[in-house]
Amino acid sequence: MPPFQTLLYDTHEAIATITLNRPERLNTIVPPMPEEIEAATHEAIRDPAVKVIVLRGAGRAFCAGFDLGGGFHHWDEGLTTDGRWDPGKDFAMTTSSSIGPVPKFMSLWRSPKPVIAQVHGWCVGGGSDMALCADLVIASEDARIGTSYSRMWGCYLSGMWLYRLGLTKAKEYSLTGKPLSGAEAVEAGLINGAVPFSELEREVSERARQLAAIPLSQLTAMKLIVNQAYENMGLASTQVLGPILDGLMRNTPDAHEFIELAEREGVSAAAKLRDAPFGDYSQAPPGEQPNPEHVIPARPDWA
Repeated sequence: MPPFQTLLYDTHEAIATITLNRPERLNTIVPPMPEEIEAATHEAIRDPAVKVIVLRGAGRAFCAGFDLGGGFHHWDEGLTTDGRWDPGKDFAMTTSSSIGPVPKFMSLWRSPKPVIAQVHGWCVGGGSDMALCADLVIASEDARIGTSYSRMWGCYLSGMWLYRLGLTKAKEYSLTGKPLSGAEAVEAGLINGAVPFSELEREVSERARQLAAIPLSQLTAMKLIVNQAYENMGLASTQVLGPILDGLMRNTPDAHEFIELAEREGVSAAAKLRDAPFGDYSQAPPGEQPNPEHVIPARPDWA
């Protein structure tokens, strides 16, 4: 297996660990991260010794979404023609099972082996879509999980926010983009558990070990029946519409002004304009943001 550019892959006994490894950029998503997530997931699927997959992020965040630095130009090949947005290329790429980022994230969902997402720090935008493709999501209590793109420059991608929340909460968070702490996300039914940061890795390891004690065929059967129920609710069609709407929302006049501001004055300036009316994300007081001292090492303790 060739070395990865954006993540690390480790195995120990029956557990494979995939670690997003762009800590200096809060593990924001750039090519080839989606492809590497899929490749690492397939590696774990093929390994007969592996029964459980853990997805985590190095540094002080799980994943702060798609990287907007440089005006998003690292995705130009699939989104533009002659320097201008090409809606045909955009929807063809984003919905393609071969090259679309969301279909790559969905390798976690489709894996016959259960996946636990270990969330700390920021887990926002496309990072939240990625995490929610896992089967179980365990977060630190001070993590912040949200879709700031609900306010500008995006739309639900994987649809997992919709399927994990009931209608009442889905409407609230889709319209406002408000972030939830790890503890609030548990209360809302978005994720499975939240613990103090000091206990996060131990909690995830214990859950992974418990699952690994179950026969793999049993794990696969139970995951399949639950997944199939949600597939029958129209998950695939939601994941076609979401990325198409996302492309449109990235190219409205308001969206162009937003990304031009990000290119001219930095992403933080654009985020401030977007989030100041709500007083959250980077505009929240320190006590309502993840603790920046809560850092996850690139390698698990056992590696």
